[in-house]
Amino acid sequence: MKYDCIIIGGGIAGLQAAIQLGRYQHRVLVLDEGKGRSSMCHCYHNLLGWPDGVSGEKLRSLGKEHALRLGVQFEEQRVEAVREMDGQFCVTTANSHDYFGKKILLATGIKDNLPPFNSLLPCLGKSIFVCPDCDGYEILNKPAFVIGSGNAGASMALTLTYWTDALTFINHGKAKIDADLREKLIGKGIRLVTDDISEIHADGPDFKGVTLANGERMDGRFAFLAFGGNKPNTELALQLGMKLEENKHILVDPRTKMTSVENVWAAGDITVHSEQAAIAMGDGIQAAIWMHKSLLEK
Repeated sequence: MKYDCIIIGGGIAGLQAAIQLGRYQHRVLVLDEGKGRSSMCHCYHNLLGWPDGVSGEKLRSLGKEHALRLGVQFEEQRVEAVREMDGQFCVTTANSHDYFGKKILLATGIKDNLPPFNSLLPCLGKSIFVCPDCDGYEILNKPAFVIGSGNAGASMALTLTYWTDALTFINHGKAKIDADLREKLIGKGIRLVTDDISEIHADGPDFKGVTLANGERMDGRFAFLAFGGNKPNTELALQLGMKLEENKHILVDPRTKMTSVENVWAAGDITVHSEQAAIAMGDGIQAAIWMHKSLLEK
C-alpha cells in the first residue's frame, strides 16, 4: 500500500503529527520500534492538563489510541533505510519490508547517555531526572545528588542551585572539571565527590542512594544525571543527505519544519534539542499542517 505520509518515530512528536494528519484523512503509517526516550520517562511533571504528572507510556498509549480512531496505521518496526525512488520514498525496515510514501516525517529523537545501571531505569521521571527545566521543581529545598561527569555534571549542579542549596555532585568517571566551574561549585557550597559509583540503590521507582567504588554508601532520595553526549538519531537524515545543525540535530525551516530535503519534515528532539514534551507536540502538529498543505498542492 502506498501512503500519503510515513512517520518514522512514534514518540510525542510523531504521535501528535499522526493525529493531525489522521484528522485530515490522509493515509498515514507510523513506524516505531518502541524504544524512544518518552517510553522511559515514568512521569512528566510540567504538562498542561496533568497537574499530578503523566507517564510517557500513558501519553503514548492515549496518543496511539487517538490516532487509530482516525485510521492511522502502526507497525512496530525499526527503520533501517530511507531512499527516494520514482518520485516517492521507500522506507525499509529491519525485517526487510518496504513501505512507500509521498511524504516523510522524521521524529526519531535522541538517545540519552545514561550510565549502565539497570536500577536507575524505573526511577526516571520519578526520583531520578535528566532535565532541570522539566524537573528542577521536584527537588525544591530538598537534598539531591548530581550523578555526572566533568563539566557536564558541574554545570548541571550549578543550574540546580536555583531550586536547592543541598547538592552533592558525584563525578563518576573522574573527568576533568574546568577551574572556573570548580570555583563556582565551591562558591555555591556544592559538595564534590570524585569517585566512581559501583551501585545505584533503588526500590522500584524510589531512588535510595549509591555505593561508591571505595565502599562508601551515600543515601539520598533524588538525583539528576548529567553525562553529556546525548546522541541525535540522525542516521536516516544522513542517508538522505540532509543538512544538520552544528550540534548534529536536523536543520529545519522554523515555520514549516521541512528539512533541506524536499518532502521530508522533522519534528521533536531531533531538531531543536529542546527536550520538552510540549514543544515536541507543537513541532509534530506544525509539521503535519505543512505536510497537508504540500499534499494539497499535488
